[in-house]
Amino acid sequence: MRPLPGRLVLLGHPLEHSRSPAFQNAALRSAGIPLVYEALDTPPAVLSATVRELVAHRGAGNVTVPHKVRFAESCDSLTSVARRTGAVNTFWTEEGSLVGDNTDVAGFTALAASLLGTSIRGRRIALIGAGGAAAAVLAAVEEWKGVTVTVTSRTRERSEALRCRFPGFVNVAMDVASAVAGADVIVNATPLGLSPSDPPVVDVEMLPRGAVIIDLTYAAGGTSFVRDALARGHEAADGTLMLVEQGAESFRRWFGIEADRNAMWEALGNDGRTDASRA
Repeated sequence: MRPLPGRLVLLGHPLEHSRSPAFQNAALRSAGIPLVYEALDTPPAVLSATVRELVAHRGAGNVTVPHKVRFAESCDSLTSVARRTGAVNTFWTEEGSLVGDNTDVAGFTALAASLLGTSIRGRRIALIGAGGAAAAVLAAVEEWKGVTVTVTSRTRERSEALRCRFPGFVNVAMDVASAVAGADVIVNATPLGLSPSDPPVVDVEMLPRGAVIIDLTYAAGGTSFVRDALARGHEAADGTLMLVEQGAESFRRWFGIEADRNAMWEALGNDGRTDASRA
């Protein structure tokens, strides 16, 4: 096992919704590692100072919204997948240097496989959002043969930046309705759905018949987007499986050993667990 970090944290703002401390602490207990994984609510104004303090204390951890892209800019070095996405969700320190990685790509791959199996060739994907989570989705699906992705977000400039980062298979749509038309996979990569007061990600009346719905946000019992899609007969899942898988991959980066996924799922009450996630 690798040397233990001095501190293990989750950085983001806000963090009240996060389930990461529950399952990461379960994995730490299972492995007999004497650390506590802390949720460290970090408003954007104090991110830089917080990062400096963590490096000084040999910190490691995860990064969530809204810091994934900005955190990548603070790292001394990035793994190849973090460079590809331009976003970091996992970090550690090595001899005073901050290293950034992105395990969201592996997490999304596991989630997509649980819904789509091996039938991924030629998929037409509507991707809602243009932040770090959306970049992770694109880094995963660019390995799929014949895939096309239509991105839409609140800021066209950010959508265009993703199209330039992933040329050849990404298009940009002006609005959600245009993006989802004709899609057979629809991915929500925005934070919409974390709060019960959030507006719908997509009007379910717009969903093409047979489209598979993947919502990267998560909630006990599934998000409203997933529940509405399931009620209309769509295959759908929220981001719980992705959350656990990216967390398990992060655990392996920090400690050099596999996380106890059973302990992680049990800490979440097995909510959102599928047969595919048991492997």
